Amino acid sequence: MRVQRPTRWSRPVFAWGASLLLAACASSGGSGGGAEVPGGEWLRHVAPFPVTGPDGTVFPEPFLGGFNVPRPQFVDIDGDGDDDLMAQEFTGSVMYFEHVDGGGYEWRTDRYQDLEVGEWYRFVDFDFDGDVDLLAEEPFSYIRYYRNDGGPSEPRFTLVADTLRDTAGDPIFADRQSIPNASDLDCDGAIDLLVGRLSGTISHFEMDGTGLGGAPRFRLVTDRFEDIEIVTQLGSAHGANTMALGDVDSDGDEDLFWGDFFEQGLLYIENQGGCAAPSFRAEPTRFPLDEPLLTSGYNAPTVGDPDADGDIDLLVGVLGGAYNPNTTLVENLFWLEHGADGGFQARTARFIATVDVGSESVPVPVDLDGDGDVDLLVGNRIQPDDPQNGGVHQFVNRGTPTSPAFEQDGVLEGVGTGYHRIPAFGDLDGDGDLDAVVGTWDDELLFYRNVANGAGIELELVDPTAATLTRGRNASPALGDVDGDGDLDLVVGESSGQLAYYRNDGGPGGPRFTLVADGWLDIDVGRRSFPVLEDLDGDGDLDLLVGSEDEGVRVYMNVGTRTEPDFAATASTLPLATFGFAAPAFADLDGDGDQDLVLGGAAGGLRYFERR
Repeated sequence: MRVQRPTRWSRPVFAWGASLLLAACASSGGSGGGAEVPGGEWLRHVAPFPVTGPDGTVFPEPFLGGFNVPRPQFVDIDGDGDDDLMAQEFTGSVMYFEHVDGGGYEWRTDRYQDLEVGEWYRFVDFDFDGDVDLLAEEPFSYIRYYRNDGGPSEPRFTLVADTLRDTAGDPIFADRQSIPNASDLDCDGAIDLLVGRLSGTISHFEMDGTGLGGAPRFRLVTDRFEDIEIVTQLGSAHGANTMALGDVDSDGDEDLFWGDFFEQGLLYIENQGGCAAPSFRAEPTRFPLDEPLLTSGYNAPTVGDPDADGDIDLLVGVLGGAYNPNTTLVENLFWLEHGADGGFQARTARFIATVDVGSESVPVPVDLDGDGDVDLLVGNRIQPDDPQNGGVHQFVNRGTPTSPAFEQDGVLEGVGTGYHRIPAFGDLDGDGDLDAVVGTWDDELLFYRNVANGAGIELELVDPTAATLTRGRNASPALGDVDGDGDLDLVVGESSGQLAYYRNDGGPGGPRFTLVADGWLDIDVGRRSFPVLEDLDGDGDLDLLVGSEDEGVRVYMNVGTRTEPDFAATASTLPLATFGFAAPAFADLDGDGDQDLVLGGAAGGLRYFERR
């Protein structure tokens, strides 16, 4: 079944978001209190102070961490009669957003009930007892089953089977990159399970009693459900896929949606039969029918009623397929509203509005405008609208030092072009203002002098090879007086997970960085090291923290002195919720006299932890 490509879809983005979630906090489990680490207690907040986007949109929960590959599902998880939102961004965990009174969604946790869900999840009422059970990916490419033993309003999920099995006792295989779905399609009181295949076909199983422990058992009906074979616009290409079921045309039966890695649109197959005798023989068409949604591909839909107006809408997460996924690193959660005329209209491409600069965000606190409060720079790997360059996004504090209010305001000018531009600021030439060393995707670090007249920062390139990595790339610099001689030395993280240390032999009047060690302190955090020099325990010397791609934030306390540092050979790890690519920065954003923690991450957003 082939689909022709229509004109590129383009619509204005409307602002729509949840109410503010005040004083929301999370430990490593996602909700609750903080954790004891060197320097005090850390408490996570998703909405500690106001942040607005470049178009004036208020981010209700700005410090959620961003989205790159959101896999959404609407489900009434708390039994109060409205559709809550579950969303998976990272392997193994599901986020929960509650549909609150007055409309909108509020974040509750990043790890709902600590459920392990592999690469995908699906809430379905398998036993027709009025509450939802759970299917999830069992690594690798099988289907685990959780039974809800709590009820509709207080669900409690019990792992019953690590894989669903057919009537012959064999495990049911479901490719881990494809999201299946289940429903009673033919209204016979038995759940039908649809599993998409990489061939573009669908295997149809029907529930046939229960097996060991009460897990549902399935009978294979056919490996070619309704003879559906999705052939995309690239010819015979098939790929990872997602499915959703829902009665979008309000005719009493469930229709089928399909998102494919090689398909730019969302495919809709109308059920032309009925509840008792479903028929999916219609030609797949892009959806919405009048103005199709076109993205980078691999679209993951869910149906529900987020605006509680009594009809079915769609929410589509964009996982990024064969059509330049960099373009949907920010706009990737589309709300398609069901209108009074029966059609569907895109209302927003950012259903959960939050700080998001694309991917691999790296925060850098600095007073950009010289007004005495802390602003934020956030670097990224690549700009969604510019495939040749990354950007350093400015979040200017329009509030005060004790009552901040940030506004996203363009990008930092003058730091060159290319991927992964990460600045570190300090007075390198002794004139009292902030200069910068800028790391890049390449192996060279650049020195920029601040030539602003008066307060603020205006950078001018002085030395394009102020330091050069001897191995690795993705330079992430940190400045600090490591040897206590009165000038700023340079520590650089890079792609291998190790550190390079450059002593400043130029003095406070101008930097001259001399390589001391390219495997400094034998530190290796796996991949992508992000060093920070910070007096974590307030004893007057610099401690060392190192973010990483997979190992969180490692802490190396200085047990020596300011002039003769001795970083402990054994390291601890900050017990904070991180999901890949933890890039730390410290700043007193709330003006209470201590340094709080901001984390960048793989999904392009920020997480904020208040120091108590």
